[in-house]
Amino acid sequence: MPQPLNSKERTLFGQVVKNYENKQYKKGLKAAEQILRKAPSHGDTQAMKALIMNSQGHSEDAFALAKVALTNDMKSHVCWHVYGLLWRSAKNFEEAIKAYKFALRLEPESQQIQRDLALLQMQMRDYPGYIQSRKAMLQARPALRSNWTALAIAHHLAGEMVEAERTMTTYEETLRSPPPKTDIEHAEAVLYKNSIIAEMGETERALDHLDAAAKNNPDRQSVMELRAQYLLKLERKEEAEKAYRALLDRNPEYRMYYRGLQTALGLDPSDSQGLEELYGPFAARNPRGDAARRIPLDFYEGDTFRKAADQYLQRLLQKGVPSTFANIKALYKDAAKREIIQELVEGYAAGKSVPQMNGSLEKQVNGNSSPFETSTLYFLAQHYNYHLSRDLSRALEYIEKAIEISPKSVDYHMAKARILKHQGNVPKASETMEHARSLDIRDRYINTKAAKYQLRNDENRKALETMSKFTKSDASGGPLGDLHDMQCMWFITEDGASYLRQKKLGLALKRFTSIYNIFEIWQEDQFDFHSFSLRKGQIRAYVDMIRWEDHLRDHPFYSRAAIAAIKAYILLHDYPYLAHGPERVNANGKVDPNEAKRAAKKARKEKEKQDHIDAEKKDAKKTAGGVSADGDVKKVDTDPQGEKLAQTTDPLKDATKFLIPLLEFSPKNLEAQRAGFEIYIRRKKYLLALRCLLATLSLAPADPTAHFQIVRLQHALSSLAEPLPPPAAEVMTSEFSSRFPSSKPALQKFNDDFLAEHKDSPPHQLAGLQVRQFLGQNSREENEAQVREVINAEQARMEDAVEAVEIVHGWGGDAGKVMAEAARKWPEASIFQSKKMK
Repeated sequence: MPQPLNSKERTLFGQVVKNYENKQYKKGLKAAEQILRKAPSHGDTQAMKALIMNSQGHSEDAFALAKVALTNDMKSHVCWHVYGLLWRSAKNFEEAIKAYKFALRLEPESQQIQRDLALLQMQMRDYPGYIQSRKAMLQARPALRSNWTALAIAHHLAGEMVEAERTMTTYEETLRSPPPKTDIEHAEAVLYKNSIIAEMGETERALDHLDAAAKNNPDRQSVMELRAQYLLKLERKEEAEKAYRALLDRNPEYRMYYRGLQTALGLDPSDSQGLEELYGPFAARNPRGDAARRIPLDFYEGDTFRKAADQYLQRLLQKGVPSTFANIKALYKDAAKREIIQELVEGYAAGKSVPQMNGSLEKQVNGNSSPFETSTLYFLAQHYNYHLSRDLSRALEYIEKAIEISPKSVDYHMAKARILKHQGNVPKASETMEHARSLDIRDRYINTKAAKYQLRNDENRKALETMSKFTKSDASGGPLGDLHDMQCMWFITEDGASYLRQKKLGLALKRFTSIYNIFEIWQEDQFDFHSFSLRKGQIRAYVDMIRWEDHLRDHPFYSRAAIAAIKAYILLHDYPYLAHGPERVNANGKVDPNEAKRAAKKARKEKEKQDHIDAEKKDAKKTAGGVSADGDVKKVDTDPQGEKLAQTTDPLKDATKFLIPLLEFSPKNLEAQRAGFEIYIRRKKYLLALRCLLATLSLAPADPTAHFQIVRLQHALSSLAEPLPPPAAEVMTSEFSSRFPSSKPALQKFNDDFLAEHKDSPPHQLAGLQVRQFLGQNSREENEAQVREVINAEQARMEDAVEAVEIVHGWGGDAGKVMAEAARKWPEASIFQSKKMK
């Protein structure tokens, strides 16, 4: 039986609840203890005390007390509700849902418990459960519009479009009078219902509904866009043309409107005359506009393209528009257009072509030359720096001329830094970008570029100092803490990549884990929007957010950080001594075993010392209470150097945490599939390794890395101590062994054929040489000599040389000779000048 409270304690209990809601945790704790002195077994008070303790950061003690509260009052909905809240804060949503359901059985009329349950079901994408919860909430309070729209959203996201539309229609029928035109929430609901009809594939009905119900909708742009799309789908092209022209009158710079109008008019991309008649009037009506002049360049060919490109380039270069090349470079995929552009702009630089009206080369009032000359030089520098038209010596020549004319131009110095970066001269590029930053110290963009280049040059402290110019001076954790609070992912990722190059794996993993945690935070942050968006009536934006969250981890930031983290964990698995700091290597790039032993011994002593310090910090944290002035739990980083991450006992298992979302949400990422193979073959999960390998081959049948992985998997299968289980062996035979050779002579021939087929591709040649070394086909010296021949080939790139050094280093060979060859071919590249590659 629950222990009863007298009137004074009941009043005090209400005060405890208010204190908790207002984040007055100390007052709430004091009041709860006062009640428990009179009623020590009162379950509800114990539960509220546990909730306050959890908010103060004492989660273990809070769970223990909550269990005591349940023992004292198993039939209290408050105790079960609090137990669910504790599990929610621990991010164990399944257990939280169980507790909420139990609380709801005890108190079916509780709107708060019902709402908390519904929000968690939405968070977990339990659509059937969410539908049931929303039906119950609607029956309890049918007058609330948000309950109707929430039920419609539940049906919609569950794929029950008819029920979703019916719910919205039923609510509309309950209205006694039409809502006023100023009712924004109703206007949004109308457009949401229209989107449901459209998703059902009933375009005609969606158009009729739009014309009837959204005639006076305040979101005119959305209505006009939807109407134009529907008319185009229904092949009512004359009406669609009028609709898109009306949209272009509102915004003549939006490409999608031009594309829709072009489709409505039935214009073929090869119809130059028709395209000119379409875009010409828009260009004439918008003398300052860009889209109507730029879009036709995608379709024009030959002399028509030359004439239009000439006018377009002269117009922008005469104005000195810095983004001219960025606007044009998409055309470089067409080699003929690329050559025409190069010929035109080089003509401008040589003075062979005099610009005409609307692009005339004029003199400024003060007698100085117009921006045309420097803009032309800047364009040519970018042109020759671009990967499809790269000639770095000419790019550097042009940018130096531009800087000579305008020595204080930030853009020109930035371009020079990029060119130096592509030459491989990372220190000089960093220095040049820093000089560009010094020309405009108030510009945040150039500040971040300077920091990025410093990180590429492994100047981590200097980069952080650069970033500190725009961070909060009083931020907890200093500039780095502020960058984490702001979720500045590009900096955290680049910082981690720098530490990975330096083999400082603890700090590298610390940064990549921060990226992982940021995506976890984004996943959790949607929780508040489940109620907020309904309260504000932003239904379409909410549905878009939910769908975006469902594939959150296909974001490039996550992919890059996850792949880098996996590489770090593989290094820890292959070279465990790296957990204690950067590897010690001799002049030839070989690991010095004596240095490795000394480093490991020193690291063990440091670890014991650090463990003692960590224990003291933990005790201090408990004593301090861990709560800030505003009632939030203080963040204490007990592993700032990432030592615990690096000293993991199972690096491959930790890597899997990054790998699984990567493979699930980015299955077409080639690097992700390669990384998956490397993890699974080391874990001896051969079917999973095969799945990644087959995915790689489906994306790139001639992938050089996959070629080496085929041989490694075949070798692993032939070296098994025990055969695979029959079902696994059957799959392996049908999907792998039957497709690829298995014996050593057959694998050697397979590799020789691969080398012959790709004799002009350095990456493929390097992969083939790796196979030869792996199979023991040639001596290591012979393979090293062939590696040096590969990087001296005309087609070899700097990236191929970097890979070649790493390959020979992995063989335990003379990487120094390979670096010397690379340094002769790429004398500007700083990476080949150091004694070892970082």
